[in-house]
Amino acid sequence: MTGRRRIRSTVLPRSLVRPARAGALPAGALAACAALVAGCGIVPGVTGGSGDETITVMTWAPENTGATNKPGMPAFAEAYGRWVNAHGGIDGRPLKVLTCDERDDAVAAARCARRAVAENAVAVVGSYSQHGDAFLPTLEAAGIPYIGGYGLTHDEFTSPLSYPVNGGQPALLAGLGRTLADACGPVALVRPDTIAGDQLPPLLDSGLAAGGHDPAGDLRAAEAATSYGDTAERALEHAAAGTGEQGCVVPALGDRTGTFMDSFRRARARHPEVRTATVLGSVDQTVLDASGGASGPYEGAYVTGWYPEAGDARWDPMKEVIQAEAFGDNRIDPADAGVQTTWIAYTVLRQAVESLGDGEVTADTVTAALDGGLKVTTGNLTPTLRWKFQDTLASIGLPRLVNANVTLHVVEKGRLTAAAEGFTDVTSTLEEAAL
Repeated sequence: MTGRRRIRSTVLPRSLVRPARAGALPAGALAACAALVAGCGIVPGVTGGSGDETITVMTWAPENTGATNKPGMPAFAEAYGRWVNAHGGIDGRPLKVLTCDERDDAVAAARCARRAVAENAVAVVGSYSQHGDAFLPTLEAAGIPYIGGYGLTHDEFTSPLSYPVNGGQPALLAGLGRTLADACGPVALVRPDTIAGDQLPPLLDSGLAAGGHDPAGDLRAAEAATSYGDTAERALEHAAAGTGEQGCVVPALGDRTGTFMDSFRRARARHPEVRTATVLGSVDQTVLDASGGASGPYEGAYVTGWYPEAGDARWDPMKEVIQAEAFGDNRIDPADAGVQTTWIAYTVLRQAVESLGDGEVTADTVTAALDGGLKVTTGNLTPTLRWKFQDTLASIGLPRLVNANVTLHVVEKGRLTAAAEGFTDVTSTLEEAAL
């Protein structure tokens, strides 16, 4: 949520975004597909083509960039494809998993989407991209559902062909605000000075207000800065301006949160002690590992997440897949929220396909199953998921947000550890957000 990108304020009728899929692609799309082979992968040993019942899907994420990288998501998708096929496929149908390097780039994201269309993918599953406005129009035009994106962009919660499995940044910030209302004195929010960044203060403040706390100090920061020394000083001054109660600093700069924390670590010695807190998307286990683990700047920080901690037994089925098909693959960390989201997204896909029985599996039939009241269970990693055209939070412009549950973690010894038992539903908190 750090880019200055177009935000949709309306939801098109589904009849306008789900045309019948043609039997042949335009020549331009075929030509584009031929140029996209580099940077994309296919699960080996799985055949496709007309005349069989192979289910083709795609998973994309940025890899080898100078910013956020999520190689574990496509790597896990490939492992899941191998595991499913080793166990007879989905209802006897082989699963063909395509992967694509999204490169944290709008042009590359759009190319990945065009390849999904060219390959007749029935869904894009468990993917990560900050460029929803670049790829969702392509998927919508082809009627391809986007299942279980990471929840980074507003578009994912407005597109009628998006089926999010978590509450994205809105739920995380509202939940974090509710936690900090009881734990902090003054709160300083450091966020990008962008249109997308303008959405963050009302979300955090909705949680603070629910706990009877004053609004956070809204500190804007340059999105692409290489140093945040001045911003760190201002945040520390604001958080220490209370009446003896320890303040909190909340960096929510996405890819640049690590850069801010480098500046913050140097500046904090000159100020009274404050606590830090943030959300998944700005920090996850891969960031903690890269920043020094227990000796890094996040030690002791509150972090709101979407799911139970990685050591919870509810993740054991996912870990069995990793053990069987990706043992030793260092790209896949079962504690990474991207890998976890991909597991849940493929759980949704599997149940949607199984609900079709002997019927044809296409993008349209998968979408129809998801729109037809299908209730997806995820082993209590989330509440039961069910998507409606306009859900509870449509009144604040988030019609596709169906899971507003969050979990609270604290960084202990460099690992995200549960700080509270169970989930907190922030639906009512979000309904009060002044978006």
